[in-house]
Amino acid sequence: MAKIKESSTIQENKQYAIQKCPVSYVMEMIGGYWKPIIIYHLSSGDKRYNELKKAIPAVTEKMLIQHLKQLEADGLVVRESKPVVPPFVTYRLSSAGRGMMPMINAMAEWGLDHMKGKF
Repeated sequence: MAKIKESSTIQENKQYAIQKCPVSYVMEMIGGYWKPIIIYHLSSGDKRYNELKKAIPAVTEKMLIQHLKQLEADGLVVRESKPVVPPFVTYRLSSAGRGMMPMINAMAEWGLDHMKGKF
């Protein structure tokens, strides 16, 4: 994968949009296919990695790990590791992540309404 040139015009425009537009800011935090789904599944409580993998069987291990790290770095998910052998790691929503639940639930409700009769 090619490294993104941070000083490019596209990156400058993106950063400007993120700073000025609240929708761009939210999309930067939860953009992509898997992040909202991960947040949705964590809304029911703490989960271990394998529980998330079972709840979202279509996600690859690489993508699940990558998105969990990004969500943690963005302060939406808390990763807790207990110093035991084998390691015991759980993921949960931070207060900021829980604050997104009205939006995530609204997405789920909209999806349920618009899926009717399509599948």
